[in-house]
Amino acid sequence: MLSPMTAEPMHIHGTFLPDEEPRDFWVADGRLTAEPVAGARTLARDAYIIPGLVDAHCHIGLGVMGAVSVEEARRQARADLAAGTMLIRDAGSPSDTRWVQQDETLPRLIRAGRHVARTRRYIRHLAVEVEPETLVEQIRHEAHDGDGWVKLIGDWIDRSTGDLEPSFPAALAAEAIAVAHEEGARVTAHCFGEQSVAELVAAGIDCIEHGTGMSDEVIQQMADRGVALVPTMINLNRFPQYAEPGRDKYPVFADHMMALYARRRETIGKAIEAGIEVHSGTDAGTVVPHGEILSEVAELASLGGGAFAIKASSWGARSWLGADSLAEGASADLIVTDTDPRADTGALRDPVARVLRGRVISCP
Repeated sequence: MLSPMTAEPMHIHGTFLPDEEPRDFWVADGRLTAEPVAGARTLARDAYIIPGLVDAHCHIGLGVMGAVSVEEARRQARADLAAGTMLIRDAGSPSDTRWVQQDETLPRLIRAGRHVARTRRYIRHLAVEVEPETLVEQIRHEAHDGDGWVKLIGDWIDRSTGDLEPSFPAALAAEAIAVAHEEGARVTAHCFGEQSVAELVAAGIDCIEHGTGMSDEVIQQMADRGVALVPTMINLNRFPQYAEPGRDKYPVFADHMMALYARRRETIGKAIEAGIEVHSGTDAGTVVPHGEILSEVAELASLGGGAFAIKASSWGARSWLGADSLAEGASADLIVTDTDPRADTGALRDPVARVLRGRVISCP
């Protein structure tokens, strides 16, 4: 995939999005510079260049039975990189994946630590499970343990009611979010249903994952308050396989999930139209395989258009996460295409080159 050797000097000419005028950049010591570099080989001319893609909801080190081996986690990260993902916001993992951040052949990783869920109210083996009385301290711990993000499970099926229910009381969730903010971390939450997303947005959360239960009122609140959304469309498309197997035992839950599924595109479309900051995420790690970022980009393009999808999955997501894009001195993490990917996101499937830390990636 990628050699750990020093990056060779390169020259690239083209349109470095989101700028519109063609220009020249060189790559020296793995970074972009506008200063010509002697002996640099020309990688492309008259090309289009975007920052490496972002998967803002991904689970490196996670499998269906919880933590996976280092070898499997490396395979996951390489599959993501092969599709063009060069920056990952971890959305919860039981594995300690700090080692990924030291491996220059893998995508950059922003960790959120463990998911925080209610006891026996989430998928087994995945999250740290707590009761309400210990939620705040667990959130404080995760705020210190991660890289500026905390992941809360906002809702899941409650077997006593047979339907989606919020994981924690609204007032307590608000206290936990405030504590995370005090510790310098942002909070995101898994939310399928209507009640959890309404309560958590009111509580001051920073981001919502999935968001299928957003009402028009909540969408407007999110837009007004600057709450971001990572819808994970390719995961929402799998709602039938989550709902139908348990229909006999939990018919209310199954019907609820299928209703959310039926209006998923309308709901996320309204969020885009309202101006909510939307970013790409696959939810890879259990049901969704790694390496599917381009499928997510295509889904976003089908809702908001190609220009929206490219921004949401590259420079827009990078700015939101505080990461480099294409500027003087930035790490050369980029994708080079021969046509404008905003006009056809399919151009990203067969690029001229993918470059990470100034080194060209060879994809099988």
